[in-house]
Amino acid sequence: MGEQLGLLKVIVVRGKRLVIRDFKSSDPYVVLKLGNQTAKTKVINSCLNPVWNEELNFTLTEPLGVLNLEVFDKDLLKADDKMGNAFLNLQPIVSAARLRDILRVSSGETTLRKVIPDGDNCLVRESSINCVNGEVVQNVWLRLRGVESGELELTIKLVTPVAPAI
Repeated sequence: MGEQLGLLKVIVVRGKRLVIRDFKSSDPYVVLKLGNQTAKTKVINSCLNPVWNEELNFTLTEPLGVLNLEVFDKDLLKADDKMGNAFLNLQPIVSAARLRDILRVSSGETTLRKVIPDGDNCLVRESSINCVNGEVVQNVWLRLRGVESGELELTIKLVTPVAPAI
């Protein structure tokens, strides 16, 4: 394993317009994977617009991986149904953390960079990466792939040791 870059806190905020996988609704949960680390949210029963507000933590190391997300519908008598997947490239937030260190930003709120939707991400709309009182934070809406509809809102926080002042 490579150099440890810090702690990646992923807050799975909510889902929007998720697909129906049961008779009239779904029982969604989200599985997140980063390298060999996996975490999952709780199941929200009978809901296509679930609110999780659940924080899941990962150790971030070099080489940088991609955060993969998959949404499932919990079923009791058969295998859980897939409800779409998405991914987030973590390079922009790591680069923003390095910029924070170079600029020595530690208080208040400063926008470090913006990320636009493209082929390297599943962003629904432009996303800002901000430094909020020393923490590097990115709020994102991700479009789910492989399904007719569905989006996930996440808040990503990268907690890294702040470079000492010289």
